[in-house]
Amino acid sequence: MYDLILKLLFKLNAETSHELTLELLGAAKRMGVLRLFTPKIPAQPIELLGLKFTNPVGLAAGLDKNGDYIDALGSLGFGFIEIGTITPRPQDGNPKPRLFRLPEHNAIINRMGFNNKGVDHLIAQVKKSKYKGVLGINIGKNFDTAVENADRDYEICLEKVYEHADYVTVNISSPNTPGLRTLQFGDSLKSLLATIKKCQLRLQQQHGKYTPILVKIAPDMDQDETILVANTLLENQMDGVIATNTTLDREAVAGHPFANEAGGLSGAPVKERSDQVIKWLSEALDGKMPIIGVGGILDGAAAAEKIQSGADLVQVYSGFIYKGPKLIADAAEAISAVKLSQR
Repeated sequence: MYDLILKLLFKLNAETSHELTLELLGAAKRMGVLRLFTPKIPAQPIELLGLKFTNPVGLAAGLDKNGDYIDALGSLGFGFIEIGTITPRPQDGNPKPRLFRLPEHNAIINRMGFNNKGVDHLIAQVKKSKYKGVLGINIGKNFDTAVENADRDYEICLEKVYEHADYVTVNISSPNTPGLRTLQFGDSLKSLLATIKKCQLRLQQQHGKYTPILVKIAPDMDQDETILVANTLLENQMDGVIATNTTLDREAVAGHPFANEAGGLSGAPVKERSDQVIKWLSEALDGKMPIIGVGGILDGAAAAEKIQSGADLVQVYSGFIYKGPKLIADAAEAISAVKLSQR
């Protein structure tokens, strides 16, 4: 059934298809028929970050930027879901078209540019949600905020989402906001993380709750750069890292009509690069910080390889679009098999 729906949706342009799919999921949830599309996933309870996950397969940020479909997405069997990226003020994002499917490569190119309705709208949606699972909120900066003032945008978002999130992800790795990726390196990263840590501890006292903070990084780093990032995360006592975001590299899709479109490439072509960054992180972190692996998970084997590379949990996005809810069950089953073999 999903294959048939996918063929129909793929006749529409990518962004229209994306929006319609979410509307259909929301409608199916309200009518009580969403369970017909939801595979049965045996519980695989995992405790990490002080949280209890029902299984190790989550939904990556980007699919539900505004938190408008939390209950519907939360009913599909994910062990956790992440919404956002959200910014302090609403913004339209980049001009359309800005989302491109490359089905021959099981890939997507996007240059959305953090299009969202603003942090206050997202919080209102979270408050209305009945979802009881682990909810992450991904935060970023507005496009017109100068990089040297980015700390304040992240602080504003963190202050507003802190009490409503089970964990918060700091997105410094999207390629679609000018200058954002420069925050991953050197003094810029140290300054940002120091500000975030100070804010986190203040909010812990204010709300009587410790909300873990993770940092999402790009796949386009070499080993030395990855190690430097890992050390900075540890020095600033971040709680976890998500590896990785989309790539700017186009080698894997060279010759495709959309290969030269600006934006981040996700899906199967980013898998090997993501796995490599996870391995470097795992070696550098030496078990001191959990890793969530994301990038190129199109089947159970790819999810298992993320765990074998050093990830503790995984997230899906492009693979979920191409394969549907069955991917959640396949990934969870494969990860369970890997963990049994590691005992």
